[in-house]
Parts: sequence; C-alpha cells; structure tokens
Amino acid sequence: MAEAKCPECGSNALKHDYSKAELYCQKCGSVIEENMVDFGPEWRAFDADQRAKRQRTGAPIKYTKPNKGLVTEIDRYNRDIRGSKISPQSQAQMYRLRKWHKRSSISSSMERNLTIALSELDRIASALGLPSNVREASALLYRKAVEKGLIRGRLIESVVAAVLYTLCRQYGIPRTLDEISEVSGIPKKEIGRTYRFIKKELYVKVPLTNPVHYVPRFASELGLSGEVQERAKEILDQAIKKGLISGRGPTGVAAAAVYIAGVVMGERRTQKEVADVAGVTEVTIRNRYRELKRELGIKIAA
Repeated sequence: MAEAKCPECGSNALKHDYSKAELYCQKCGSVIEENMVDFGPEWRAFDADQRAKRQRTGAPIKYTKPNKGLVTEIDRYNRDIRGSKISPQSQAQMYRLRKWHKRSSISSSMERNLTIALSELDRIASALGLPSNVREASALLYRKAVEKGLIRGRLIESVVAAVLYTLCRQYGIPRTLDEISEVSGIPKKEIGRTYRFIKKELYVKVPLTNPVHYVPRFASELGLSGEVQERAKEILDQAIKKGLISGRGPTGVAAAAVYIAGVVMGERRTQKEVADVAGVTEVTIRNRYRELKRELGIKIAA
C-alpha cells in the first residue's frame, strides 16, 4: 500500500488533529481531509481493569480451546454477587448445573477428541517454547484433520506431534523430530509417518528446512559471539548456493558450520560439545566439516 502524500506539496508529513477531526500537512498546512469519523470507543480507560470492564466484546475466537472459547463458564466459588456464601441447597443445585454443563459441552466423539488433543497440543507447545500464533495454526490444522477423518486408527498424541512439527517447518522454527519425540513420548518414526500422511492428505506445503535457522540456537547454547553466528551463516549461504546441503540433515550441516566458524573466529569448541548441543553424532559433524572445508576452500590452522 502506497504511503499517503500531500496533494499540494507532495510531503508525507501528515498528521491527524483529533480535536478538529482533520488530517493536515505539517509542511504546508493544507487540510487534506475533514469531518473524519472516529471508529474507536467513545469511552476512555486508564488501566487494564477499567478497559476490561468497559469493553462490550468478548475474547477473540481461539482454536486452541475445544469450543473456540465461545462457552459459558460456571465458577466454583459458590458465592453470590455480594461475595457471601450461598446456601447448601443452592450449592447442590450449582453442582448439578456444572456437571450437566460439562457433559453437554463434550457430548460428541469429536468434542471429546478435541478436548484431549488440544490439551496435549498446549502441553507439547509449552515444553517446546512455541509462540501463540503457531499454537493457533496447529490447532486449526488438527481440526481440519479431524473433520476429514484422518485421526481414525491413529494415536491422538502422534497426530498432535506431527501437526506441531509441520507448523514448525512452515514457520521456520528450528525444532527437530528428536526434540518433539522426546517431549511427546512418541517414537520419531511414528511422528514422521503421521507427518507425511497429513501433509499428503491435507495438501500442506512445507518448505525445506533451512540450516541457517539452527545457527542462533546452537551458537547461543555454546556461548559463542554474534560474529561467530554471522560467519556460520555466511558459510551456510555459500554451501546452499553450491548445492552442498542436498540430501544432508540440516542440523548436521548447521552444527558443522558453527564448529568451523568458532575455529576460524578463535572461539573453538570441541566437536563433542557441538554434537551434544545439535543432537547429532561427532562422526556426522566430522564428515560435514570435511565436506564444507574442501568444497568451500576454507583454510583452518591446525
């Protein structure tokens, strides 16, 4: 979208004057628009509590909630509007209301499935430190899988893990199958099999994993400087241009680049230290190290 400019002098130093409902140019003073409509609320709030009390809309729809957040909650305080305890008869009535409310909200098999799956999704996402937008997108993809009947005959936990791995790939978040397998408790092969099935059935486009995404994480855990990170990224960019990462695991290539960058920049770490952080073997790092060193012509002092 093009930036708004003054029709008189061409300046983009425009300012709203809310007291006069005008848009004017600060350079030449021309009034560009007047009698503007304010679409904001007519009330003011000075803190978060005041804002929450005065707003007339509810919370946004959340796919991570089984009912998308659109449900009435009956609290367990057993107190009236004045804060006084309600009578035992009213307490028994509220108990029955809560019980039937809970039963009615998860009446179908799909709702029961979502209740279990979305709580598991939130647990794994929290353990992996995933942001809320990835959780929402993962919950939406899981709902699509349920609606299409792809869950039948599969473990809920394995589908949840596969969905999270898919969204991590799409959003460029460096999380490996090993990490997701460790947190979820599902074997890596099972997650990989489910991931390929979901990708095929739901026509999900997943980009190739870029090893550059792993560099900041590995360097941070090894206590390496920003200069080492930049050098490792340069090495990987050259490797990608030459097609050296094709058919190689991205974590192994990223780990080797970090190891080389550390040696070149005088912040040497052992191959074992790098391997432990990256979750690969020392042999893998040694092989990738030799390939990068030979193909990119990197000279390293003994």
